[in-house]
Amino acid sequence: MQNLVVLGATGTIGRNTLDVAARHADKLQVLGLSAQRDAEGLFELCRQHRPRFAVLADPVAAERLRGLCREAGLACEVAAGAEAICELAAHPEAGQVMSAIVGAAGLLPTLAAVRAGKRVLIANKEPLVMAGALLMAEAARHGASLIPIDSEHNAIFQCLPAPARCGETPRGVSRLILTASGGPFRETPLAELDAVTPQQAVRHPNWVMGQKISVDSATMMNKGLELIEAAVLYRLPAERLEVVIHPESAIHSIVEYVDGSMLAQLGQPDMRVPIAHALAWPERWESGVGGLDLAALGRFRFEAPDERRFPCLRLARFALKQGGALPNALNAANEVAVEAFLQHRLNYPGIPAVIEEVMDAAVGRQAGDDLEGILALDAWARGLAETAVAERGRSLRHA
Repeated sequence: MQNLVVLGATGTIGRNTLDVAARHADKLQVLGLSAQRDAEGLFELCRQHRPRFAVLADPVAAERLRGLCREAGLACEVAAGAEAICELAAHPEAGQVMSAIVGAAGLLPTLAAVRAGKRVLIANKEPLVMAGALLMAEAARHGASLIPIDSEHNAIFQCLPAPARCGETPRGVSRLILTASGGPFRETPLAELDAVTPQQAVRHPNWVMGQKISVDSATMMNKGLELIEAAVLYRLPAERLEVVIHPESAIHSIVEYVDGSMLAQLGQPDMRVPIAHALAWPERWESGVGGLDLAALGRFRFEAPDERRFPCLRLARFALKQGGALPNALNAANEVAVEAFLQHRLNYPGIPAVIEEVMDAAVGRQAGDDLEGILALDAWARGLAETAVAERGRSLRHA
């Protein structure tokens, strides 16, 4: 029996993790759950899975959850605040920690779990993009193991030669090829992208995901972040990392070996597949997802991404090649720009425009190799991005 902590429990990854865990109650016990401010959502999960601990970042929401648990007679210890989430991530009785908090907010809890030597199932890209070198160094120092949950990186992990470990260059590998669906605007005429709405952008053709990652999929920033993430996880240079559009979303990534062989991982576009793999690794557990009907799919298509349509992918490639402060600045600016777009404060083409403006200002800045420096750079880039969003909003209103 292993104790499981799920950070970001009310999100898509968190709920899918708990779905898989419930199928294997003889092997996994839910020790603790965290969320940002969704007291009612977390209460329902507490009622279903009976964790010993529940933490909400927002103190008002935590008080609401405390009352709901008391009324329902749940023996669940409720805490509040970012520090309490980090304490839950590092709890001595936690065996596995699912790190699924969206955005830069996931960095400190992920780092806490790593420094506690946990087995960390890492579903959020942003900490690896912001602070990949720091996280991998701390994992090696404290004996933590990282298993990626992103469908692409989990697919790569499954196709690597044993005993592959994140943070080490895999033997005999020549290229890693990340597949991308192309999102909802793969065939939209370029002239129509100016009028894209948030409602259209979050309507992914294959996957069910949260709003932020759905917009990242539409812009292909998610694939750009995954390129940076792959360089961190598998210690390969940019020229050995590629992206190909695969609209069927059945092949989740491909590993090419020096002998010309290619190994690919296939499966339904359902996050329970990589989650079940990571929870069970090195074994295999049932996920609740059926296999592919290859005859029904009929064919697999592949195409190169058009960087005129997906300028965020171009920006992420540049950040990966240049390194330094650029990956952290890219991530911070993207989070601000996507939030502004979802709030109707920025139009769709404004997302890459804001990111590029922040990256231009970040060229030559110190990257920050410690936590304080990383967080300072993140805050600086967010402030600059907010200013850029406001200026673009004024320009659009006066146009």
